[in-house]
Amino acid sequence: MLYNLIKVVISAIIIALISEISKRSSLMGAILASLPLVSILAMIWLYIDTRNVQKISELSTGIFWLVIPSLVLFIALPVLLKRGFNFYLSLGVSSALTVIAYFLMIFVLKKFGIKL
Repeated sequence: MLYNLIKVVISAIIIALISEISKRSSLMGAILASLPLVSILAMIWLYIDTRNVQKISELSTGIFWLVIPSLVLFIALPVLLKRGFNFYLSLGVSSALTVIAYFLMIFVLKKFGIKL
């Protein structure tokens, strides 16, 4: 239980730090947020929990393929905001488009014999 709490606290601190840094510098916030910190933490926690490098490899491969459709969020969100849409509506629509992109990517990958 303590271990899970430590994982949550470390993860939350990183997110809060990026948010605070972004208030002062969008560029620095973007650089930090673009680092695959969540992926790295997930791999570290998974390795500590399982010591299974095959699972780490599978997770890493899945992350690689799913980064591509996740870019939809970062394209759609600023487009919607620049067109004057409300932030929460823009975020919701961008998130929904990203989910659709994930399903499309998984469908395409299956057609090419790539299983995630």
